[in-house]
Amino acid sequence: MSTVEAYFQQIDNLIEEHVNANDLTYMDGLLDLLNIFLMDEEEEQDLPEADMVFIKKVQAIGFERLEREQIRKTIELTTLKSMKGAMQIQHLITPDTIASYMNYLIEKLYPRAEELTIFDPVVGSANLLNALMNQNPKLVKAFGSEIDPTFIQLASLSANLQENEVEFFHQDTIQPLLLDPVDLVVADLPVGYYPDDDRARAFKVFMPDEHTYAHHLLIEQSLNYTKAGGYLIFVIPNTLFNSDQATQLHRFIQESAHVIALLQLPNHIFRAEEQAKSIFILQKKSEQTQSPKEVLMAQLPSFKDAKATENIVLKMNQWFNKEGY
Repeated sequence: MSTVEAYFQQIDNLIEEHVNANDLTYMDGLLDLLNIFLMDEEEEQDLPEADMVFIKKVQAIGFERLEREQIRKTIELTTLKSMKGAMQIQHLITPDTIASYMNYLIEKLYPRAEELTIFDPVVGSANLLNALMNQNPKLVKAFGSEIDPTFIQLASLSANLQENEVEFFHQDTIQPLLLDPVDLVVADLPVGYYPDDDRARAFKVFMPDEHTYAHHLLIEQSLNYTKAGGYLIFVIPNTLFNSDQATQLHRFIQESAHVIALLQLPNHIFRAEEQAKSIFILQKKSEQTQSPKEVLMAQLPSFKDAKATENIVLKMNQWFNKEGY
């Protein structure tokens, strides 16, 4: 059994004990435990004696001894358990495979950068953002926006436990943000319609005769908060450019950004073929930027197929070299 699995079992047992004793949801129990891990001595002194027995059990796990990635993966397992059968499809956690590919792409897009600011406009539990920050020391300051109050709480606790510097906005990302433009945007885009037509009217991708797709609005909003010349790495549905609103989106992207790459993710990491996604990379236009001579397009293999992965990375390395990165 791995260290992560062993810690997950201990934490899972304590969450189950806590929720059964207090009639809570599993997610509530998880949030309570993460809060206990972050508790200092002063906070403990203000708690009733009856709570201390359970708190001491939680503290005895020694969660703080784990490395950042071990903490993230343990929280990921507990989050996945809390979601079973209870969450909408867009609340599913971004697979770690995608984070690994994204980190590779960030290194290739910013080979000479020492420090980067990063923004995830649909941060959710911050699993993707933390995975990238844990793997990449260039990502020194991060921002995340999330409308769901439970997820923003989970994201904040998770980032604090991993000692990642993230500023969170608890709001609808389509509304204006108090955020200076960043070097890099990453997002696993949720798919659906945006209900507020008055707000959507301010966007170029707005559809006057029906609700505008939220994922189209998020692409435009992300570009609004990206520095000129900065990159955006989206996880998109494979059907993005086949929808009835695709023409408007395509026109907006042509005006505002260079399409850098479209990388189809392996189907096996998704529950069903119709949920399959791709990594889509844009660069915000500036006077110094130009479109690549050729857009990088590839079908990414399973990480389990070492030879195929090695071959595709070699192919992508050649493309980046040819394009002068």
